[in-house]
Amino acid sequence: MSRSFDFITTPIQGLYRVDRKPMTDSRGFLNRLFCSEEFKSIGLKKPIEQINHTLTIEKGSVRGMHFQYPPHMETKIISCIQGEVFDVAVDIRKDSPTFLHWHAEVLSAKNQTSFYLPEGFAHGFQALTDNCQLIYLHSNPYVPDAEGGINVRDSRLAIHWPNPITEISLKDQNHSMLDDTFEGLHIL
Repeated sequence: MSRSFDFITTPIQGLYRVDRKPMTDSRGFLNRLFCSEEFKSIGLKKPIEQINHTLTIEKGSVRGMHFQYPPHMETKIISCIQGEVFDVAVDIRKDSPTFLHWHAEVLSAKNQTSFYLPEGFAHGFQALTDNCQLIYLHSNPYVPDAEGGINVRDSRLAIHWPNPITEISLKDQNHSMLDDTFEGLHIL
């Protein structure tokens, strides 16, 4: 059986860059964004419950760093279908050897790359071009009361955003900075 994806390990256990392998011909291409059988091989156990589509208009805009508290934690698969983004995952799994480490991948329509984040990661991105569109696959539906966030400028994370931040929502600006009481998320 032909595989539609190459799963590339990152320095953080469980976090993968996903190189999609489009089928092309003279008409264009067919690009599979998801296949449950193939994603099971890297640990996806839950079905996809929600799919979101975002548009970020201005280059330099940042969204993040978002997560859901237990029992509503979610696995995410993020794909860029227009433009280019610097996509960031922060390990917030309690007792993880890479707790509060971050890893980023450049996702774009051109490079046909996705990002797989298991439960226990905060997520955010910066638009590297105008008019970026992302598709998010989630293993759990969004629950407003379970929403968490970390400030994108938190010095403990020290995320190196590639461009000056041009726009960020008031909600994201008001995410707290981490303090010594943050122990991370216990993965069930």
